[in-house]
Amino acid sequence: MEHDYEDLGFFTTSNDSREAHNHFLQFRKFFLPCMYLMVFICGLVGNFLVLVIYIFYHKLKSITDLFLMNLPLADLVFVCTLPFWAYASIHGWVFGKPMCKILLGIYTLNFYTSMLILTCITVDRFIAVVQATQAYNQQAKRMIWGKVTCVGIWVAALLVSLPQIIYGHVVSRDEIICEYEDEKISTTVLASQMTLGFFLPLLTMIVCYSVIIKTLLHAHSFQKHKSLRIIFLVVAAFLLTQTPFNLVKLILSTSWEYRTMTRFHYVIIVTEAIAYLRACLNPVLYAFVGLKFRKNFRKFVKDMGCLPHLGVLSQWKSEDTSRISSASHNAEATSMFQL
Repeated sequence: MEHDYEDLGFFTTSNDSREAHNHFLQFRKFFLPCMYLMVFICGLVGNFLVLVIYIFYHKLKSITDLFLMNLPLADLVFVCTLPFWAYASIHGWVFGKPMCKILLGIYTLNFYTSMLILTCITVDRFIAVVQATQAYNQQAKRMIWGKVTCVGIWVAALLVSLPQIIYGHVVSRDEIICEYEDEKISTTVLASQMTLGFFLPLLTMIVCYSVIIKTLLHAHSFQKHKSLRIIFLVVAAFLLTQTPFNLVKLILSTSWEYRTMTRFHYVIIVTEAIAYLRACLNPVLYAFVGLKFRKNFRKFVKDMGCLPHLGVLSQWKSEDTSRISSASHNAEATSMFQL
């Protein structure tokens, strides 16, 4: 949670009028809590539902399932911190220094865990599509490596979160805020997040998906078209939610002049809120588009006694039955997400 970018102490009347500054404060106190709480509610429900279905219905049959179970787990941890930030955006930081350190660490833990998991899903799909035969023959071995990789991701994310836990600090300027103790630490954290958490995953996605698309274009099956559609959804969602905020952070790190501009602070909080929407979108993009997940979702709803009230599920069932019957016997070789 890059709250040092929202530090109101950087505003100066020489660049912005006090009236514009007050308007920004009012906008921030209304916009941020609303966005945080919306992401909290949607992310909590969506990711909890994904976890329940994957644990009790899906049974983790593939390495993709394993990654997809860890993704909502990381997002659940993150969204549970948002009510604290929502309250702090209105009343300032009132939760003390230990909670400041913990919540800053959790934000970074989620940031790296989510991006690393998405990158692993990309690489796994690359292997499943480009090297389909070899991947099929080594499913058991890949499953073991998947479990080791998941543990490694959480350990690595925890290690890179230590600077936030160590240097997280509560300071008093125009208001009491939770940020990093030293500006150099903040710059280092920003550089590492953008390099390891954004640009490298983005580069990996571009390279892997480019090869995947090239491979699928040479395949001849119904599944090819569905795979391409899902690929574009994944890449588009990643770019649309993460690129604006990361570009803003990059601009902010290159020039202190922007820290004194009220208009730029509007851009910061809006793009930050958009970036956090990934916690809501992931359950849709990485689970609900899957045929098997939708089938298990129907079972879950039926077990909960809600099936008679959700007529849309019957439409899902007919669509899924039609798609499954049209799929070829080698769907694993050409399908992007056979969930």
